[in-house]
Amino acid sequence: MGKAARPRALADTEAKAVVRNLRVSPQKLNLVAGLIRGKKVATALADLQFSRKRIAGDVKKCLESAIANAENNHELDVDDLIVAEAHVGKGLVMKRFAARARGRASRIEKPFSHITIVVREVEEKA
Repeated sequence: MGKAARPRALADTEAKAVVRNLRVSPQKLNLVAGLIRGKKVATALADLQFSRKRIAGDVKKCLESAIANAENNHELDVDDLIVAEAHVGKGLVMKRFAARARGRASRIEKPFSHITIVVREVEEKA
């Protein structure tokens, strides 16, 4: 006697993964997300593997989670997956203060962000 199941928001050929509260600014995270948008997942994983950005490892884990969701939960073929969407959201911002000259203080903001990766199965064009 529970609630009715919510209809699936994504198409049957899609799967997604979300990572919340990554300790990086959304602007920097969006640079890494832009690196993988629209690519095949094998290429995207390779790009993230050899990226010099610090946050690329966390984005790679999110992409691997989306691939695993597609394979295990939705029975999609991993070889035909592309990164359909990779969008970044703004999280909380911690405010801190740092001592400055002549007894003053200045505010330091430490932003967090979220990333959502959607992978889609596409048919190979022969």
